[in-house]
Amino acid sequence: MKRKMSNNSNSTYINDILSEYEKMRSFAEDAAKVRLNEVYEHIPRIKEIDTELGVLGAQLAQAVFKKGIDIDDFISKQKQKSEKLKAERAELLSRHNYPANYTDVIYKCKACEDTGFIGSSQCSCLKQRIIDRNYNQSNLKNILKKENFDTFVFNYYSPYSFEGEPLSPRKNIEEIVTTCINFVQNFDTSYENLFFFGNSGLGKTFLSNCIAKSLLDNGYTVMYQTASGLLDTLKEIRFSNNDDNLNTKLEIIFSCDLLIIDDLGTEYITDFSQMEIFNIINKRLLSQKKMIISTNLHLENLYKTYSERIISRLFGNFTMYKFYGDDIRLKIAENRRKAKK
Repeated sequence: MKRKMSNNSNSTYINDILSEYEKMRSFAEDAAKVRLNEVYEHIPRIKEIDTELGVLGAQLAQAVFKKGIDIDDFISKQKQKSEKLKAERAELLSRHNYPANYTDVIYKCKACEDTGFIGSSQCSCLKQRIIDRNYNQSNLKNILKKENFDTFVFNYYSPYSFEGEPLSPRKNIEEIVTTCINFVQNFDTSYENLFFFGNSGLGKTFLSNCIAKSLLDNGYTVMYQTASGLLDTLKEIRFSNNDDNLNTKLEIIFSCDLLIIDDLGTEYITDFSQMEIFNIINKRLLSQKKMIISTNLHLENLYKTYSERIISRLFGNFTMYKFYGDDIRLKIAENRRKAKK
């Protein structure tokens, strides 16, 4: 059954999203029916088994209201019959080279079965769609197909010493990647926040995307914004007349499981921007909501750029990771140029 949200100014786009869910669910169910009919045509015995399973289920439901029978014994016998039929069904599918779940309805989200809800609560997949719609993140998943832990290339980083740093760029990035993997694995039990700093083109955004992909795959909500884009949104929110759409955007900033703020320092620095950045960081710290912040600024420039309150929160509540080495983007571009020759 199609769900409707309450009638307010932002309900239209949410109901549009729920309509998309209804279409996804119908598509999955229709596709399963097509596969089931195909199997029935090729293996008639499976249709007989499904009919017998249906009869067993009906008999079990009716037995609850019957008197004079040993209900526990009846349930046990029906269960044995059912398991035997299911085993035969699975064996027939395997014998005819069909996957075991070939006739199942395959939903995009197993948790909510493409309804958007688990009970009366929004599923994380619906929450993420709302985030994507509000913050124009529709292209994020396409980016994450290319930028994830499986596609990360360590060979772009030099194994040799670099400008007096204690570790080679390769060893340094290996330790950072290990930290990022641990960050994902311990997401529910650790309160660590990550701060990436260093020159551009060294993989800070790429690794943020690696983390985002892993968390999204595990049912968490992720919001990615550049610092300047986030400040533009906050300015729009603060100076609006209690617009429900904008209030939803503000709620997302504070409630998403992971907030990624990229390119800190590229925003226009004002008293307003400093106050808003502090409020975001402080409120999410108080509610123990995770953050990743990246910047091309070096630490001494952070001190010069941001207020003491922001610096205190960053250095007191984030683990700092310095990226260094040669520009990876230049190496990738050079490899592509050579490949075309």
